[in-house]
Amino acid sequence: MNRLQSLSGRFAGAVRRFRKSEDGLATMEFVILFPVFITIWISAFELAMLMTRQMFLERAVDITVRNVRLGNWADVSADTVRDSICENVGSMMGDCEGNIMLDMRAISRNTWAVPDPGAKCRDRTTEVQPVTKFEEGAENEMVILRACVLVDPFFPGTQLALILVQNTGEGFAHIATSGFVNEPGAGSNS
Repeated sequence: MNRLQSLSGRFAGAVRRFRKSEDGLATMEFVILFPVFITIWISAFELAMLMTRQMFLERAVDITVRNVRLGNWADVSADTVRDSICENVGSMMGDCEGNIMLDMRAISRNTWAVPDPGAKCRDRTTEVQPVTKFEEGAENEMVILRACVLVDPFFPGTQLALILVQNTGEGFAHIATSGFVNEPGAGSNS
């Protein structure tokens, strides 16, 4: 019994000394708060890059639509439009040519029926891709061009990346939409 009291007395003394000691207090604060601040910083960086990529895609689509609308290209094809968008977006989108889906269609003046607002994006999990239309449109006809590019997050393990990726499968979906009316006589001088 004496030995047990001695052991419990030593243990109680060690606990008292531990409770009074303030050594390592800053380390505890650091260990608790550092992951929170790093997570916030990484999420802010991811969001900033997401917005920058979106801006670059919107700009590239606008430049391309201007060339189509004014008839600067003799032959407007899905490949021409895709190459122009990917050239104007630069290296912000990674493999732009392999991850872009285009949907360009004329809008009927009789019904003004606008296509489904959700753009079709490439599905990286399957070989078969969604079917999209590519209609150049006639003079004075309204046309809508939608581009969807999938890009990978910089930090795949962050909460923001996990939320955005679960919505589209693999990668972030950047979608840009632009509407225009083909100019009369456009492309006749090209």
